[in-house]
Amino acid sequence: MNLFVTAVSYARKLTLPEVQQLRSLLAGAGMALDAETRTGDARFEVYTADGSVDAGPGPVHPSAALAGLRRAAAGHGPAGVDTAIVPASLRQARRKLLIMDVDSTLIQQEVIELLAAHAGKRDEVAAVTEAAMRGELDFAQSLHARVAVLAGLPADVVDSVRAEVTLSLGAASLVAAFQAAGHVVAVVSGGFNQILRPIAEGLGLDYWIANELEIVDGALTGKVVGEVIDRAAKEKYLREWAAKEGIPLEHTIAVGDGANDLDMLGAAGIGVAFNAKPAVRAVADAAVNLPYLDAVRHIAGV
Repeated sequence: MNLFVTAVSYARKLTLPEVQQLRSLLAGAGMALDAETRTGDARFEVYTADGSVDAGPGPVHPSAALAGLRRAAAGHGPAGVDTAIVPASLRQARRKLLIMDVDSTLIQQEVIELLAAHAGKRDEVAAVTEAAMRGELDFAQSLHARVAVLAGLPADVVDSVRAEVTLSLGAASLVAAFQAAGHVVAVVSGGFNQILRPIAEGLGLDYWIANELEIVDGALTGKVVGEVIDRAAKEKYLREWAAKEGIPLEHTIAVGDGANDLDMLGAAGIGVAFNAKPAVRAVADAAVNLPYLDAVRHIAGV
């Protein structure tokens, strides 16, 4: 049987020799090319190749064929050019669900570090955040340790931090494009509802959730209340929201940068590592190493 796929390559600038190298790479990996397009703008360019690969008989072969193409694209493509191999069925799906991490993905900052700066603990907390995102620490334990340094800060520090937060480049246009096409957009964050709420409402997100900072008598207590949003919770909400919308997991796109996103990336139809830690790039289906979040549109076919 043939598995229909699309190869999407993107870089700041794609030269003709690079496109020719990509064609040869895909053909050498067993992909029969049917159609090609080149698009882009002043920020980055995209080469898209539609085609098929012989997946062989039996139910296990399509995933193996897809994995083989991805390995070839990751290991032998032109330097500085990222290539995603995406099932055509996902790109052509009538309804899709896009789910994203928030800190260092939807937004450019790590909110816990901005909060910690007000307690004079930014460097200390940033080191713990880095280790957690690399997968070296349990996320829930590291979250509690980092939030503890915020104890005693006045609650209005949240407003100050909210004003420091900026969306990633292309984030607003990515959300708008998905929603205009009738798709569902969700975010799930190891950060905090007090910061995420106005962002989610401003973007008109369909679903969103984060941790809740405890505030008592006008001050942060250094604790979070309720369920901790960790890597298991992120996958849980992906599955829950997709089921609620009647969208198969095969038609979902997950985007994140840290180790706590790995379960979500693995469960989605395609998992995209966005300017991610090496451990995440190594296992994600695709990687975007550009600062522009809307590159995900081209991967998803939106």
